[in-house]
This record gives sequence, structure tokens and C-alpha cells, in this order.
Amino acid sequence: MSMPLLALALLSMGSPWWEDYGITEQFICPDQSRVTLERNDAQASLLTGRFRSTMFREASDLPGIRYRNEQLTLVLRGDVLTMEQQFRRLECLRTDQV
Repeated sequence: MSMPLLALALLSMGSPWWEDYGITEQFICPDQSRVTLERNDAQASLLTGRFRSTMFREASDLPGIRYRNEQLTLVLRGDVLTMEQQFRRLECLRTDQV
């Protein structure tokens, strides 16, 4: 593997150390795809394949832990991660802690 490809592979494996996500969890979705959620008290990063989306914690009286950005809302309730985008909603189940 060439050096640029190795660097890209390493970048897609996790977040930079300075983001300091204390919790990393994996979820499996109905289409059998897997997503990784890295989170702390202030923000979360959702990794799907080579793509990453960062969201910030949202204060809410509704059940669950909520993170949001301009396009996506994540709600974590127990072992279920719900991803909401406009009129679409996808629920994924926790597979294990990484």
C-alpha cells in the first residue's frame, strides 16, 4: 500500500486525538450496513464507510441523547440509534462497544 493510501486508510479508522471522543459504539442497520458513533458530552461523529458527519449535542426534554447538524439528527435511546433526515428515519441496533 502506498503512503498516501495508507494515510487515507488510517484517517477513516477514527477521529483525531484532539476531538477526544470517550465513547465509540457500532450499530447495524436494517440493510445490514454498519455505522460507528464516536461521542462525548458535547459532540458526536457518525462514520459510515469513508464518510464522516459531525454533530453537536442538543439540549432536549425528549427521551434519549440527541445530536444535530444542519442535515441530520441522531437520537440514542438504549441500544437503538435513530437517524432522522428531513422525512427519512432509520433505526439501527447496537452491535458492540469498540
